[in-house]
Amino acid sequence: MATDTKISRKQQILETLANMLEQPKREKITTASLAAKLDLSEAALYRHFASKAQMFEGLIDFIELSIFGIINKITTDEKDGAKQVQLIVNMLLKFAEKNPGMTRVLIGDALVNEEEHLQTRINQLYDRLEASLKQSLKIAVAKDGNGVGKKIMPEAQANLMICYVIGRWHQYAKSGFKRRPTNLAEQQLALLN
Repeated sequence: MATDTKISRKQQILETLANMLEQPKREKITTASLAAKLDLSEAALYRHFASKAQMFEGLIDFIELSIFGIINKITTDEKDGAKQVQLIVNMLLKFAEKNPGMTRVLIGDALVNEEEHLQTRINQLYDRLEASLKQSLKIAVAKDGNGVGKKIMPEAQANLMICYVIGRWHQYAKSGFKRRPTNLAEQQLALLN
């Protein structure tokens, strides 16, 4: 029973941290401000997480599990590589739109002045996303030899797509979550393909 309470309290701490990150005003989130939001002492926070960095790691874990779980489902269910790319990019934009606080983690905005290994993890996440897109593009090339009537270079195209996604995430966060990443995405993706 104590384990269930710990898990739910940990979840509550992470959800509160994510909600605090959704505020367009970029105030530094301290353990004191987080504890106050939860009506807990800072010591109570540290019973669940050894450090603030560990809390951010929990958010990154959630992001990775969510995103790569969906990518695995997309690549399993959809055999057309070009459609996989479209579905993955749209999912990444929608994920950010539904999770503004997580978007600040994804772009590294929430990780400024935090431990360096957190940004390293986000950079690795970008690399994994790019590798997933590259693999889908290779499937598209293998299917019809050159994609949709033109030469596809999987490495270059995957990099362009991930740069596009990260740019849309930045624009969303920097606009105070007003400029939705999915806005005009369909038209823009048609230009990128």
